[in-house]
Amino acid sequence: MKITIIGTGYVGLVSGVLFADLGNDVICVDNDNKKINLLKKGIVPIYEPGLEEILKKNIKSKRIKFTSNISEAIKLSKIIFIAVGTPTAKDGISADLKNVYKVAKDISKNINNYKIIVNKSTVPIGTGDEVEKIILRKNKKNKFDIISNPEFLREGEAIRDFKYPDRIVIGSNNLKKTKPILEKLYLPIINKGAKFLVVSRRSSELIKYASNAFLATKITFINEIANLCESTNTNVEDIAIGIGTDQRIGSRFLRAGPAFGGSCFPKDIRAIVKTANKFSVDLSIIKTVIKSNENRKKLITDKIIKILGSVRRKRIGFLGVTFKANTDDMRDSQFLKIYPKLLKRGALLSYYEPTGKKYEIKSSKIKFVSSIKQILENNDMIVIHTEWDEFRSINFSNFNIKKGTKIFDLRNLYKIKNISNKKIRYYSIGRPNYE
Repeated sequence: MKITIIGTGYVGLVSGVLFADLGNDVICVDNDNKKINLLKKGIVPIYEPGLEEILKKNIKSKRIKFTSNISEAIKLSKIIFIAVGTPTAKDGISADLKNVYKVAKDISKNINNYKIIVNKSTVPIGTGDEVEKIILRKNKKNKFDIISNPEFLREGEAIRDFKYPDRIVIGSNNLKKTKPILEKLYLPIINKGAKFLVVSRRSSELIKYASNAFLATKITFINEIANLCESTNTNVEDIAIGIGTDQRIGSRFLRAGPAFGGSCFPKDIRAIVKTANKFSVDLSIIKTVIKSNENRKKLITDKIIKILGSVRRKRIGFLGVTFKANTDDMRDSQFLKIYPKLLKRGALLSYYEPTGKKYEIKSSKIKFVSSIKQILENNDMIVIHTEWDEFRSINFSNFNIKKGTKIFDLRNLYKIKNISNKKIRYYSIGRPNYE
């Protein structure tokens, strides 16, 4: 099939590359010429394991092209995906939809035959209706259909999530015409076992928000249980196993750690609350999740200060600063909330990050170092912030660690009994300091 994907951010690029890998002819559009030129050379501007190799293969086979010419791309394709960003608006709550609506206007000017316009951006209920209104101003209804097809890609796991999803959700108000076409597009994935769910367009829009809100709730729940475990001398990992084996609950997203972050959960749960407020519905549970997650950012910082007693002139090194492993994404990373408070109290900070120096860290007082060794051997405290694989098997005895060094493991990567280095005082989340 001939597909155009507008937006080469995380969702658009991953989807475009993998649709091409399924044998489709894909045109990816972006107004960032610098990014387009990199992609034409097979250079991926985001960190996603395995994506660059698949991109290069499909450039070579001429199944994928990159352009800034949106008009031509729209005219050449039958299926057009909108995959632009919907960040939090200036009010700090709503989803900013200006990019979606701008693309809708561009599409309306360039429809030359029947098009299926698929919204893959995460958007509030009713956005598809608004997109339809915009396009109807210049086109008759029989020239297009608007579909909602939310993405469920996890950063760092996107290739697997695209190829082997739990479900493919299609929201359409014209199923008779659109379902066979979308089913054919996704058939290679459906044949591997993915459920193909067809619902109304508005239901599809809400499924994405509801899904992220529920997962954020599970994370927040286990983090609060971890707080209780620390006060009752019990192990949150035992609790997670004990409740996670209940099939009604499930074990995924029951890992205690720092506050959740990233490009999806924080903005999406704020947006669903905004939508509910618009319809005079009180989402009290989700509001509490937001509050609890914000409190956790402060709680983790306070724990660092409590463990050290005073952080003034103390050297604190961070292993990883992205919001999770296998991504270079700093959006809503807890580190961005931790470091200003530590700097204000006089701490001396450094960090090692596998994806390199982070320019989202605005302070020149924070030192980026190029090796784990520099973090382990030069600090009073080491904070394991992100669960990169290379941090999971550190043999602390192989390093010249100062006596009395404290390790605060925010990801519970280590069994307490396996920390054999007597120079270290080890702290973790929701676990007693013995096993």
